[in-house]
Amino acid sequence: MRRLWQVLRLLWKAEPWAMWRGAALAVAVLIMGAALLGLSGWFITATGIAGLAGIGIAFDVFRPSAGVRFLALGRAAARYGERLLTHDATLRALARLRVTLLARLERFSMPELRRLRGAAALTRITADVDALDGVVLRLALPVAAALITHGAAFVALWALTSHAVAASVALGYLLGGGVVLWRVGRATLAPSSQAEEAMQTLRQRAIGMFRGRREAILQGALPRWRGALDDTEAEARGAMDRLDAIDTGAGMILAVIVALVTAAAFALAGWLVADSGLDPARAAIGVFVSIALAETLLPLRRGMAEIGRMRDAAERVMADPAPHRLPKRSGPAEPAQPGAALEVRHLSLARPGWSRLLLHDLSFGVMPGEMLAIRGESGAGKSTLFDVLAGLETATAGEALLLGKPLPDWETPALRDALTLVPQRAALLSGSILENLALADPDLTEDKALAVLRAVALDEAVSARGGLGSQLGEGGAGLSGGQARRLVLARALLRRPAVLLLDEPTEGLDGPTARQVLTGVREFLPEAGIVTASHRAAELDAADRVLTLESYIPKN
Repeated sequence: MRRLWQVLRLLWKAEPWAMWRGAALAVAVLIMGAALLGLSGWFITATGIAGLAGIGIAFDVFRPSAGVRFLALGRAAARYGERLLTHDATLRALARLRVTLLARLERFSMPELRRLRGAAALTRITADVDALDGVVLRLALPVAAALITHGAAFVALWALTSHAVAASVALGYLLGGGVVLWRVGRATLAPSSQAEEAMQTLRQRAIGMFRGRREAILQGALPRWRGALDDTEAEARGAMDRLDAIDTGAGMILAVIVALVTAAAFALAGWLVADSGLDPARAAIGVFVSIALAETLLPLRRGMAEIGRMRDAAERVMADPAPHRLPKRSGPAEPAQPGAALEVRHLSLARPGWSRLLLHDLSFGVMPGEMLAIRGESGAGKSTLFDVLAGLETATAGEALLLGKPLPDWETPALRDALTLVPQRAALLSGSILENLALADPDLTEDKALAVLRAVALDEAVSARGGLGSQLGEGGAGLSGGQARRLVLARALLRRPAVLLLDEPTEGLDGPTARQVLTGVREFLPEAGIVTASHRAAELDAADRVLTLESYIPKN
């Protein structure tokens, strides 16, 4: 439960003033509700007694009725304000939580981030953040407000009725209700986690079946897929049915506790009226307040029933990964190659999680203004090598130097300014073409944007779409694959790095366009050292040198 406490502190600190006001109004709602029913019970009983005694005409009905109206209207207003403030503050806090989550994800290694970019992982993250609104709205605030209200009711009943009535109401609710709610929380931990897991699996499989329905039909696998989907739905329904059964049973037990507490207060009130001379109207206060305090208990079932879901979501969202750091160089430093933009020395590397080496004892250098094409078969390790050169992954052995300085010695902001990687899959955002380019240069002008688009042979296509202000859909929807890749490349050129790493930069382009793009890249960055992972003739022909990885692959 430590993670739940961390989430609560994080959410509360995001909007503390609104949270405190919402908490105060939540307490006011419950106290006003108890006071309203207590005053109404006293008023009805006192009025009846006055009528029986024949002094009804002298009984002051105006001030008690005004108090009833005040409490009724005040309770409604406080309820509205409490809902408005707490929900608004919680939504704002969840927005802050998303920012915190992104900051934590920034410390994941590149393979872990790549695993998270799938639809299933993103759906899970979204569901986890949404589940955490219950930490404040259905757990922390209702429990705190209930405890404060019971404390105030205990003091009021002690002063107005008797310590016996006050103690019986407090002990009945706090002990009886507390035990039931604790048991609900314990009993629902596993089913709520199972229900959430099954619902996530159901959602993923439904999306998968929808996307792959054509292949499933062609291979005759649709009935099997549908059967797996039905099984997952049955599992989710079973877990939710167990939760409903626990919730229903808890509601019945809590209703019995309310009835028993009310009956005990009624019996004590009658005994005190008969034996101690307690005013019957005051004795009625304890009975009606005990009924009103049921409002503090019954709504807590939902929060306790979802505590397992909230706990699991908090564990995932607040997980703190070990920071990804490049290891410091050990041993004496060798002199850097004079003037090299990028130098690789005796590099050996393996794919994350693999024990077998992909490449062994790889060495090369790239001078400013030079283009080096690295050629290798699919799976030879080109993309992994680029991750290492970009400082996203660590090498098994050897080192890489950027502008004569080892990669581990670079601070991250300076490294990103000096070196830019364009991977095979890069993201575009929904918005205008100019907004996508401006991610690399916040001060970008239209003239600069058009110049870089000409460099990647994309200016005419953008003009045909309506210019720099033309809008793209999610993920760059509206552009072809080749156009999207060139827009990503143009964005990288705007950073004007000293070293540019391009992983298959002309994939999806025809030969003439590919050669035009490569020529434009070199003209736009004439002083940059450029390294491409290549297998196409246009990229190999445009390079000053070609390095073949096959000679560095260890022989098994």
